Amino acid sequence: MKKFFMFLAGAATMALSAVSAFAQEEMSAADLLSGSEVPINQALKTKFIEGGPEFMSLIIICLIIGLALAIERILYLSFSKINTKKLVEKVEAALNEGGIEKAKEVCRNTKGPVASIFYQGLLRYDQGLDVVEKSIISYGSVQQSQLESGLSWISLFIAIAPSLGFLGTVIGMINAFDAIQSAGDISPNIVAGGMKVALITTVGGLIVAMILQVFYNYILAKIESITIDMEDSSICLIDVLTKYSNKK
Repeated sequence: MKKFFMFLAGAATMALSAVSAFAQEEMSAADLLSGSEVPINQALKTKFIEGGPEFMSLIIICLIIGLALAIERILYLSFSKINTKKLVEKVEAALNEGGIEKAKEVCRNTKGPVASIFYQGLLRYDQGLDVVEKSIISYGSVQQSQLESGLSWISLFIAIAPSLGFLGTVIGMINAFDAIQSAGDISPNIVAGGMKVALITTVGGLIVAMILQVFYNYILAKIESITIDMEDSSICLIDVLTKYSNKK
């Protein structure tokens, strides 16, 4: 539980530091001129309001939901990761001591997709090793799908966040041109102010997308590692069952 809260704190710190980086840069010049320091939370609040609460709120929602899904996947994958070599050794020892039923008990008492695959294979041992192998392959695909559950939503938020930012930028530019048209003069203040407000949403969307992309790639790496363990251990289980059959 302590590690879980430490991870949440780290994720929140990463998000806040990334979002605050551009706010710090924007405020630094004004601070040097005025000689005063503006707190980071106040700077973020200012940029949030300048970017438009409508689009910035949607971007923040993408960040929050995306991080929640990513953290859930990371925790699930962390709990699914086990020492597969020890599991194979335990299953082999159980087979030698008490047969198939003893090996099933070992798999039932072990967490993770590898143990579930082993259990499904052992359930069909009396039907032959060919059936066991097919069962392991089929159930391995099921476990693979469970490992990848929720990734499509994370990738969706990675795509939506910058899209919302660009949409806010386009609408902001339209508002800026409307202001120019109403004023009847291309004033540098009107143009610069409108473009600045419009581009804030793009920066926010890109930052959110980059944060979620890092988590997404990390999750993919963990899934790949677990998948490799599943494939290697499945081959080892077939070898163990083959040896067990030859001894009988």
